[in-house]
Amino acid sequence: MLDRSEIGKRGYLNEPYRLFHLRDDRALTLDHHYHEFDKLVLLLGGRVTYHIEGKRYPLQPMDILLVSRNLIHLPVVEAGPAYERMVLWIDRGFMARFSAPEADLSGCFGLTARRGVHLYRPRGEERTRWRALFERVESAVKDGGFAAGLLADTCVLQLLVELNRAVSAAPEEADPASYRFDPKMEEVTRYILAHLGEELSIDRLAGAFFLSRYYLMHRFKEVYGCSVHQYIRQKRLQQAAEAIRRDVPVLKAAEDAGFGDYSVFLRAFRAAYGKSPREWK
Repeated sequence: MLDRSEIGKRGYLNEPYRLFHLRDDRALTLDHHYHEFDKLVLLLGGRVTYHIEGKRYPLQPMDILLVSRNLIHLPVVEAGPAYERMVLWIDRGFMARFSAPEADLSGCFGLTARRGVHLYRPRGEERTRWRALFERVESAVKDGGFAAGLLADTCVLQLLVELNRAVSAAPEEADPASYRFDPKMEEVTRYILAHLGEELSIDRLAGAFFLSRYYLMHRFKEVYGCSVHQYIRQKRLQQAAEAIRRDVPVLKAAEDAGFGDYSVFLRAFRAAYGKSPREWK
């Protein structure tokens, strides 16, 4: 599912990249969603807390979120100043095309994922420089002049090079004040991801972590923005999709991801990806 203002219920990227400059003048809570591509979010204004895989980021203006593909996330926007942001969707193939063995342009997404904190927070004068880099991309993608596509590619690549340098130079340990998380729910999540191919009922999870069913369901929804069942279903679909991409037979991919009923898997896959598994591949 996708932020309503990013066009449609789910985002599909058929170009190398796409930039949005968005503004909402009211409080809103959008659905949890994930993408098959990577995403950068530059906050320009407003009061918003971004939830990414159980961590909550109370954003400050000029914060940059690096949302890797398949991460479940959602923004919760408070009433007050307009929620304004620039959002850049980027296809992995585009980054791979211009990468080199010693310079992987998607590395900034992998690095933040490994660190477990998907935020880069510029300081001081650096903040205005990042806004200028995003605005340069915005201007270039609107340009209709000579070599407009080449100009836009160049601006996106410059942004990615600068971001990789900045993220690589940032401290390994992020400022604890920049995010919030629930250690117990993080344990539950790790357990889910390690046992996707098995039966994962609420009773089993609650028993494994000595929690009541009610507390587990309520707290998980509060932290992740989706129910335990929805989270497990989406992670199973993502695992199956990645296996199908690697030429694993569809039925085996579904079984390995924990779908005991193939018809249930097909319906869920169509709902999530808009196509059957074979069409999607």
